[in-house]
Amino acid sequence: MQRSLHSPKSSHTMERLPGVLLFFLAIFFSTTQAYEPLINHQIHLLRPKSGAGGSSVPGVSCLSWRLGVEVRNIINWKTVPAQCESYVGHYMLGHQYRKDSKAVTDVAWLYAKSLNLTKDGKNVWVFDIDETTLSNLPYYARHGFGTEVYNSTSFNEWVLEGTAPALPESLQLYKKLLKLGVKVVFITGRGEDQRSVTITNLKNVGYHTWEKLVLKGSAYSGKTSYVYKSAEREKLEKSGFRIIGNIGDQWSDILGTSVGNRTFKLPDPLYYIS
Repeated sequence: MQRSLHSPKSSHTMERLPGVLLFFLAIFFSTTQAYEPLINHQIHLLRPKSGAGGSSVPGVSCLSWRLGVEVRNIINWKTVPAQCESYVGHYMLGHQYRKDSKAVTDVAWLYAKSLNLTKDGKNVWVFDIDETTLSNLPYYARHGFGTEVYNSTSFNEWVLEGTAPALPESLQLYKKLLKLGVKVVFITGRGEDQRSVTITNLKNVGYHTWEKLVLKGSAYSGKTSYVYKSAEREKLEKSGFRIIGNIGDQWSDILGTSVGNRTFKLPDPLYYIS
């Protein structure tokens, strides 16, 4: 994947998170509502910087920075500003990230169920994988919440563990779409050498069936995600599928050609992919 990301940087990052925080991160995605007050108590020690209180970090407004990222006014960035590490960490581990994700998937579902769909098996919904259907938060919690420059070796080692949890809101949308008769296609920037572990990971967390799983092959070496995903969506349409919806955490997931009837952008202030 072509990223502007993170590999080890400073010795004062949240890489050395307290054990109790890592424990709550581990249960974060599988917990019920009953656990949320516990999580909130542990990770919102800096609540005014979490995005809910509206306060800014001295020298930089991290809330404004995150907004700029999400609406694509800030592009081609390499790392989260160092001053915003705590802010991004609290946002990603707190209620607001979940609420923001749910707002997106709720709108996507309202759109999908409003359609008068044909029953010919040609309606598909495109999902990205990383930070869309699977979450790499356990990895980024150990690597500065985006403040470290991307390290492909350590990230790929994490992927090969095959333990990424599902994003709960995306999983619910996936299940509802299947019940509606819509087929799912995954298009991911993961490489072909990660196909087996990706299949296992997806199935282990609840994504049990799909029409296609497209991974980035050698033919796209050196090509941006924007180019690669546009080309693969074009192939889908040429083979007779109708892309009724397309969801991803990066703008490169939902821009370009053959993007589908409607696109949906999930929040992700951790990294940028062109």
